[in-house]
Amino acid sequence: MIQLTKLLVDSGNFDIHVACLDGKGELRPKIDAMNFAEIPEFNLTSFYDRNMFRQLRRFAAHLRERNIRIVQTHDFYSNIFGMIGARLAGTPVRIASKRETLGLRSDAQKKLELLTFKLANAIVVNAEAVKTHLLGVGVKKTKPAVIYNGLDLSRFPLKFDSSETLRSLSATLPSSLNGSRPRFVTIVANMHHEVKNYPMFLRAAKRVYESFPGAVFLLIGEGQLSESLRQLSDELGIQNNALFLGHSNNVPDLLRISEVCVLSSKAEGFSNSILEYMACGKPVVATDVGGAREAVAEGETGFLVSSDDDKSMGARILELLENPERAKQMGEMGRQIVETRFSTEAQLRKTEDLYERLLRDARP
Repeated sequence: MIQLTKLLVDSGNFDIHVACLDGKGELRPKIDAMNFAEIPEFNLTSFYDRNMFRQLRRFAAHLRERNIRIVQTHDFYSNIFGMIGARLAGTPVRIASKRETLGLRSDAQKKLELLTFKLANAIVVNAEAVKTHLLGVGVKKTKPAVIYNGLDLSRFPLKFDSSETLRSLSATLPSSLNGSRPRFVTIVANMHHEVKNYPMFLRAAKRVYESFPGAVFLLIGEGQLSESLRQLSDELGIQNNALFLGHSNNVPDLLRISEVCVLSSKAEGFSNSILEYMACGKPVVATDVGGAREAVAEGETGFLVSSDDDKSMGARILELLENPERAKQMGEMGRQIVETRFSTEAQLRKTEDLYERLLRDARP
């Protein structure tokens, strides 16, 4: 959302306003850097109390006073609040979003979101797989609009000096390497939800390690599951070769020193991690879920395996480690695909085209 806001501000084709449900958070400085005159908050305690209606009235008044013609929301909570508030205000263009098919919501929440989707003129989805999911639960076929996540390629230059990144990891590398060069296999995913299926990755890592002891596995992410995952790595006997790095502000550099990048999710919408892997010129081994097939060209930029099939995942990782030249070629092709299909320029163009179309179609 912040990236899209910056793109829209810089393009200058629309007058952009920002509002939020909660003004606190680690990304606030990125919004503040855009120097908006105001960023109003509409704090909620529930969807079903008097405060909800009070905040909806405030929001509707805010939209009318500023003659805002388009409201676009970006997650579950803002979808519900924003679509209802924009309808109350008579805002002609209302755009919701759906970015996952993970089933993390309760049945009541799913029903409420579907009801608010009826108030939307369009629903931005970040993958054909998400569009298919929405059509399957009864959303009108004219509403989903596929706009892929854009990636700021300036964050992922192909030329860089790896020495500092390698030095930062040197103290944690297993002594069994005896000074030989580690071959990094990396996964970037949060450890908050079991849907990311880190156990599958660790079981695949065990299979790789048995045939390729020089492999070192970088796990980038944090969450309440981290301790149980550490215990699993101990049980599998790969604790020395599985490095739990937690949250990192240095993800692009860690990806660049990797040989293979992996995603083991049970379900996804469209994974930004896969795009980042490809942007760094790395081959991808991922589970064939959500929009993965829309990014990974099987056998050309990486491999897709069935969810929870750690045997196939391990075999594909091993194949790439044993064939570095092919892995390099696959990574280079992945970078080309990101440049042509998943750039921020493409995201901005499709978003502004959607705005213009919906404004033309809107009733006066």
